[in-house]
Amino acid sequence: MTHTPGDATPPAPVRVLAINPNTNPTVTQRVREVLQAQAPPGVIIEAESPHQGPRAVESGQDKTRAAGHVMALIESRMAQGYAGYILACFDDIAVAEARALTGAPVVSLAEAGIRRADATGGPFTVITTFEGAVATIESLCERYGVKERCRVVATGIGVSETAARTPLAETRLASLCERARAEGARAIVLGSGAFAGRGAQLTRRHGLPVMDGFAEALAFVLLQAELMRDRGT
Repeated sequence: MTHTPGDATPPAPVRVLAINPNTNPTVTQRVREVLQAQAPPGVIIEAESPHQGPRAVESGQDKTRAAGHVMALIESRMAQGYAGYILACFDDIAVAEARALTGAPVVSLAEAGIRRADATGGPFTVITTFEGAVATIESLCERYGVKERCRVVATGIGVSETAARTPLAETRLASLCERARAEGARAIVLGSGAFAGRGAQLTRRHGLPVMDGFAEALAFVLLQAELMRDRGT
């Protein structure tokens, strides 16, 4: 039987699950909106957060609690056939565990954003929220082999206030972006899921690439999922 192009069965949509490890609904909604706006045709984005856990991940105890709830969420949704997972936080919360459990592409905003910024070929700055996050991000940069080219600074504003874009949070963010440019940074990475969707606006305002990790994470997951399909894995 001869098939015309019109007879071809359209490919099944590619589904990606983004997980906000904290329970702040404002952050989760922004994660959903940002990724949906960036998704190419045929890609369906779902964004969720655990029903329980910290509202903001700002301590080692918060991180431990969040990781357990993230893994429980993934376990409950695995059967739905996601091509990959994005952990929408600037840490590696449950990344290794999720990769081992799912066998699918899993990436955090941290790894995706930092590796893309490093690819610009020069020094770059990570701007995070509260001061306690600086040491964690510096450890990630060391793990990724980019610590010598990366400077990590904090606005001193918590995750919830940053997500709400209070005047003080916005002033601190703008000041650190200007400082990074003045100090010769070739790129800025926004080091928190609370900065979701800010990259393009800040790029125009400050005249150098500013990335929040979302586009980079989505591109990574989709590419790795395609490679796995091509290999038949």
